Amino acid sequence: MSRRPASAPDAGPPDHTAVRPAGRTRAILTLPNLISLLRLIGVPLFLYLFLVPRADAVAVAVLAVGGSTDWVDGYVARRLGQVSRLGELLDPLADRLYILATLLAFTLRDVVPWQFTVALLARELLLGVRLLVLRGYGFGPPPVHYLGKTATFVLLTAFPVLLLAAAVPGAAAVAGPIGWGLAWWGLVLYWASGVLYLVEAARLIRMVRQRPGRELRA
Repeated sequence: MSRRPASAPDAGPPDHTAVRPAGRTRAILTLPNLISLLRLIGVPLFLYLFLVPRADAVAVAVLAVGGSTDWVDGYVARRLGQVSRLGELLDPLADRLYILATLLAFTLRDVVPWQFTVALLARELLLGVRLLVLRGYGFGPPPVHYLGKTATFVLLTAFPVLLLAAAVPGAAAVAGPIGWGLAWWGLVLYWASGVLYLVEAARLIRMVRQRPGRELRA
């Protein structure tokens, strides 16, 4: 989704009479939002296919489609001028749910070691704390950084390849190294983007604290 600058905590309530930026909409039932919702539906579908009937081939397809369409909703929103606040929230939510659901399922079936899962979950926990701190200073969810989107795309590409290696023994010799190469690269990028998010959060908090007489908002 397109990035937007973080609003200052003293900006006050939004002016609903103001003209919206070009290309933005308040509509909820838009094509980009529908794509994001379909991606969200794919999360429980993948978990069911992978953990209950263990239909690995179909689960690979669902995971591949969910990962490869990561950029589609944002692209369509920009092309159609249908960028919305709901879409800005749904897109990263779908990304995170795919990653968390895949990690949970893969760990339960020993596709990835628990250490890899802990490394990714620790980053999510750290950024969750950052979000709570920013809310205490009056900031909403910050915009998604391109490095974070890249890391998510790499991870969502790695997971179907790792699943292919685990589900098809004949493909393991090729798919395994490729999948793990992408997975470790994605993990490094994921943490690098996390550091950028923390640096930006520290900058915003420092900006607020340096304002004389500034009172924190709840």
